[in-house]
Amino acid sequence: MSTLEFDHVTVRYGASTVLDEVSLTVPDGGIVGLVGESGSGKSTLAKAAVGLAPLHGGRILLDGEPIRLTGRHRPVQMVFQDPFSSLDPRMTIGESIAEALHRPDAGRLSRAGRRAEIARLLELVHLDPARAGRLPGELSGGQRQRVALARALAGRPRLVIADEITSALDVSVQGAVLNLVREMQRELGLSMLFISHNLAVVRYVAGQVAVMEGGRIVEHGPTAEVLGRPQHDYTRQLLAAVPGGHATPTKETTP
Repeated sequence: MSTLEFDHVTVRYGASTVLDEVSLTVPDGGIVGLVGESGSGKSTLAKAAVGLAPLHGGRILLDGEPIRLTGRHRPVQMVFQDPFSSLDPRMTIGESIAEALHRPDAGRLSRAGRRAEIARLLELVHLDPARAGRLPGELSGGQRQRVALARALAGRPRLVIADEITSALDVSVQGAVLNLVREMQRELGLSMLFISHNLAVVRYVAGQVAVMEGGRIVEHGPTAEVLGRPQHDYTRQLLAAVPGGHATPTKETTP
């Protein structure tokens, strides 16, 4: 995987400054949690990294070079909050994953090779490859989010951005998706910017956390340090609003 660097990134919509010289680094093989209330600028930062929000200042670098946002192969992939709207309801999940196989060796894959690669990706996210012929509407929310993760990994990106990927899921399946993220980080060396308003979720998956308020990073450091001994008043307010503040992921009990 790779290192993603936001270097004094500024984004404006009209007269409103949504991101104000934001600097943040997602290290190679690490998961950085980005937290803050709705409207703080978290999703705009994610969109800027994949070319969906125009920069008015600063740079976004991948391994020290500007991110290439043209062409079919995208080195940074984004997984969105709602797994149903991110998948075409008329396409089987196998077809959705095949559509995302845009990488240098994709053109050399035979039809059998594509089927094998789809099966590998489904197994990677703990889904039975036999489900490749199912439509998204036939799957649960947790299963659809797993498909969205498989689809993001299909192009072999150098970094993944996860934008509130558990907030649309039932609490009973959130833990299984979080366990999957941790597993992928261990086994694949996955680099990820993990965006959430849920501090307990971030505490569980992220090695570092950055706190965003009003389009600025107000606190950043190791997760245990920032959430255990917060230095900024805003971070303390976020923690005070979460009773207990602990994630309780569980093992998945259904396929």
